[in-house]
Amino acid sequence: MGIADGELSTAEAGLQAWLAQGFHGEMDYMAAHGSRRSRPAELVPGTVRIISARIDYFPPASADAHAVLADADAAYVSRYALGRDYHKVLRNRLQTLAEKISAEIGEHHFRVFTDSAPVLEVELAAKSGLGWHGKHTLLLNRQHGSWFFLGEIYTDLPLPVDAPEASHCGTCQACLDICPTQAIVAPYRLDARRCISYLTIELKGSIPLELRPLLGNRIYGCDDCQLVCPWNRFAQTATLPDFEVRNGLDSARLVDLFAWSAADFNERLAGSPIRRIGHERWLRNIAVALGNAPPSPAIQAALNARLNHQSELVREHVMWALEHQYRAVS
Repeated sequence: MGIADGELSTAEAGLQAWLAQGFHGEMDYMAAHGSRRSRPAELVPGTVRIISARIDYFPPASADAHAVLADADAAYVSRYALGRDYHKVLRNRLQTLAEKISAEIGEHHFRVFTDSAPVLEVELAAKSGLGWHGKHTLLLNRQHGSWFFLGEIYTDLPLPVDAPEASHCGTCQACLDICPTQAIVAPYRLDARRCISYLTIELKGSIPLELRPLLGNRIYGCDDCQLVCPWNRFAQTATLPDFEVRNGLDSARLVDLFAWSAADFNERLAGSPIRRIGHERWLRNIAVALGNAPPSPAIQAALNARLNHQSELVREHVMWALEHQYRAVS
């Protein structure tokens, strides 16, 4: 944990420049809240301090991420999404903490957030001394790398603030070099429109044709910039059972996941952050991954079975995948 004040004028200027370049893509909510994202007291009146918290999430018993990425028939799911939805887990813990503070010192006005409101989480966490802003735009910590979630308590308590930590990225740019779609266009600058996490989670429509081959077998999110970061050699695994792997999603086969019905999807992913993209985009993402996989009768049969799917979005990506399969054979 760390404590910061709400002065984010430098970050606000950076956010406005990022939005002006259109790097947020279809994430209109990034601009819709005006200055409330960078001015905490406008979001929650009376706020004078922000308590930032982090919690490790990397599943301790998950399949080797590099091995899954190297297996074109396997589905790669970002490690943060293998377990229970972190929003509920961290928000509940922050709410409990805030209530304990009230019990100890008396009532204080507070609100808790976990990636659920216009909050500059990384900037606030860096300002509170939890780490530094990495070149991949995530927070980095010398003892915990970047495999952790962030959450905040906005409070009117005039608590003493913590000192920020200096950057320790140095000349390293491994995250820029590894990005499959070159979405990190410069140190500390991400074009979300090219980011695989955006394409597989936030984007509601068609994935751009030129980017589809670059997704490989990544069907929900992407961890490449974290997997290559030297500081993640020191990362800790999760201690909460909530973040343990569910449904074998750490190394599931693409064909098996593509066969899930909407009912299967909703039932098996209940309580998972993945559920929010819906079955249609789930099939869209997997279709692209199947198109990128080595040709096989099993994959072609799976794609053909979805060729007449009721969703035009799914049909489009299935047809693209079949063309890639047949083109590879010929």
